Amino acid sequence: MTFKADRHVHILVIGGGAIGTSVAYHLARDGAKDVLLVEKAQLTHGCTWHAAGLVGQLRGKRNLTRLMQNSVAVFDRLEKETGQAISWHKVGSLRLAGSRDRWSEIRRSMGQAKSFGVECYSLSAEEAAKRFPFIDRRGIEGAAFIPGDGYIDPYSLTMAFAKGARQYGARIEEGVTVEDIVVKDRRAVGVVTNAGTIGCDILVNCAGLWARRVGAMAGVPLAAGVVEHQYFLTEKKLKFDADLTTLRDPDNNFYLKPDTGAFAIGGWEDGTKGCWRGMPPLDFGRELFEPNMERLELFALPAAERLPVLNEVGIQTVINGPIPVSFDGEPIMGLVPQLDNFYVACGFTAGIAGSGGAGLALSNMILHGDAGMDLWPFDVRRFGAVQAQGRYLEARAIEAYGSYYKIHWPAEETSAGRGLRRSPLHDTLRQRGAVFGSRFGWERPNWFRVEDIEADEHVGFEEKPGCFAAVAAEVRAIRERAALIDQTSFAKYEISGHGAQDALQRIAANDLSGEPGRAVYTQLCNEKGGIEADLTFVHIEKDRFLCVTGSGFGVHDSQWIARHLPAGVTMREVTNSYATINLCGPLAREILQSATDDDVSNDAFPFLAARRIEVGNAHALAVRVGYVGELGWELYIAQEFAPHVYEVLREAGARHGIADAGYRAIDSCRMEKGYLYWSGDISPDYNPYEAGLGFAVALDKGDFIGRDALKRIKAEGVARKLCSFTIDGFAPLHGGEAILHEGRVVGSTTSVGYGHTLGKTIAFGYLPAELAAEPSFEIEAFGHAYAARRGPRTLYDPKMERLKA
Repeated sequence: MTFKADRHVHILVIGGGAIGTSVAYHLARDGAKDVLLVEKAQLTHGCTWHAAGLVGQLRGKRNLTRLMQNSVAVFDRLEKETGQAISWHKVGSLRLAGSRDRWSEIRRSMGQAKSFGVECYSLSAEEAAKRFPFIDRRGIEGAAFIPGDGYIDPYSLTMAFAKGARQYGARIEEGVTVEDIVVKDRRAVGVVTNAGTIGCDILVNCAGLWARRVGAMAGVPLAAGVVEHQYFLTEKKLKFDADLTTLRDPDNNFYLKPDTGAFAIGGWEDGTKGCWRGMPPLDFGRELFEPNMERLELFALPAAERLPVLNEVGIQTVINGPIPVSFDGEPIMGLVPQLDNFYVACGFTAGIAGSGGAGLALSNMILHGDAGMDLWPFDVRRFGAVQAQGRYLEARAIEAYGSYYKIHWPAEETSAGRGLRRSPLHDTLRQRGAVFGSRFGWERPNWFRVEDIEADEHVGFEEKPGCFAAVAAEVRAIRERAALIDQTSFAKYEISGHGAQDALQRIAANDLSGEPGRAVYTQLCNEKGGIEADLTFVHIEKDRFLCVTGSGFGVHDSQWIARHLPAGVTMREVTNSYATINLCGPLAREILQSATDDDVSNDAFPFLAARRIEVGNAHALAVRVGYVGELGWELYIAQEFAPHVYEVLREAGARHGIADAGYRAIDSCRMEKGYLYWSGDISPDYNPYEAGLGFAVALDKGDFIGRDALKRIKAEGVARKLCSFTIDGFAPLHGGEAILHEGRVVGSTTSVGYGHTLGKTIAFGYLPAELAAEPSFEIEAFGHAYAARRGPRTLYDPKMERLKA
């Protein structure tokens, strides 16, 4: 079908809420021409109009905090710039801790605030009561106060974004409903609306509640759900100063925003109702639902205990409206992997607070190809079609909503929608004591219960996790004997076709030349030298490669590769075709050799070699690599043969004391070995030379993406370096802690963990290059500064003698 548009624009933005208008404003402000925003009803008429408008900056990751800080910077200037009042009240925020565990969580956040550069103060119960005189101080362990937070009027903010967008040349049309999207050759070429057809060069989905529906019009699955959210306004009988701070009391599950003579109070109760499986009808407008008083009581009654004054005033209004909540509760942003010109900014549960920073970031992506910071926790590519399934999405969105104010324990796992994707070894491992976690829908063994070791799933902030001893036993097995690890959840892709090797040489930073039969660890860099992916290519046969990456990175990494493949080279996902069993440990060769007639000696099967071998009665692609730093093989086996191969290896290893191991043990081992984790230690914000990965950059192989930048970086030297730190014994680190040198914050931790072999707590973090040779630092956690020694990047087997044995 040939699409003929009635008119054409350069950039078309769908949705007139706070996010959509912010995107249009930032695009136009940055010089974009011919920007049109269409809204099916009137501006704010989705969920912006009934939002509470709280603004908080501190998040669990540095760049997410930066995004919120950027929002506040926009709010600070917007009224003067546009002449439109936005009712921005920068009165600060007060967060109470009503339990010791909550106080630990808040103290951890304050430690992160210090490393992120957010002004934050620790208060006693008495000091908190001075900031908010209405609270009952009983049970308060402490509080955090952030003076740069506050609240804003969502309607006025949206109107200011819209006015600013128009001032810079953008157009806004209300009453225009997008009914279909026309796609051709991986591009959204235009939309069909109730007012005619519109062609576009770039399409931006900021449709809020309707984002999933709009995505479906273009064949793009989005994990953006919708649930009910309630808050109430008290009667206007209260008297307080105009600068009264906002209040959050997560142990009592409520937030509070001062209003004119009243309080607006809402919560994040368990058991909210999912709406329309995330697909509201297009004719749903500026509407609310009937109040649900049973659910309202779940936060209203605890609020009255903390604020006795609520027993003296009545409820004037209850707001029960739909709000967006994504699969994991975080926003969804970026260029979708299915199309080359379709961007999204949706799933914002805290859309008002994030609107300024999100609009700026997405505008930067569209106009400059870079958000200005890595936003992986918000990236649309962290999800696949599996998370966009209606029932699964709704179950997880409801759980994410109800968890908003719950204590977020270190390494906690979700419970909704579990068991969706299972390895062929799942039942066997469950019977052997596996305690599973979930990643990208897969059930994966985190650790194993074994006899004679007391262990449980308890996790805390300042003490050892309940599985500490069990994980230690698994690490000992890996280091001293042998272990089997089910890594079936690895994302796996086959790349083939004439010219595949040359194409991947152009994409990868490392050298992929040579004959088939070897694995290559490499980074995929962007033109600035930033690390877009960290993965392994296995050269199976001429012009045929297997790409292996982390369970949650498959969509992201495969899209990056696919975008740069030439015609004639194809890529297909084979994740579900192959199980992956990692056999590792110093006795791994002896065990594998007893189960195969193929020669697996070091001469016949050296480090990084890849061969097809027989294991028992089955075939496997054996690759001599691993993520634990020991002799070992990753075995890629057709799913139906995986249980047989596992049983053969268990039997062969029985006399050697072979054990099962999970991902907690992997993490301990990789920290000791200095192996890095993409999205934590490395990302597009960092280049290989900063991260100590220069050995994987082949500047002399010819041209590849990022080569010019990396050549310049190597010649000029780096301004920061990733370093390893150790603390004697156990220290309660969880990531994001401030690294101090002579009392000054000089960095923050990226990855942290306990090295069971070394008996030390290990942390990675970037330091200014001029400090990277200094030996002594401190890492601050929960108000305590732990003496940390900077050591070599590889703390265990630095000469790789065990790995290459």
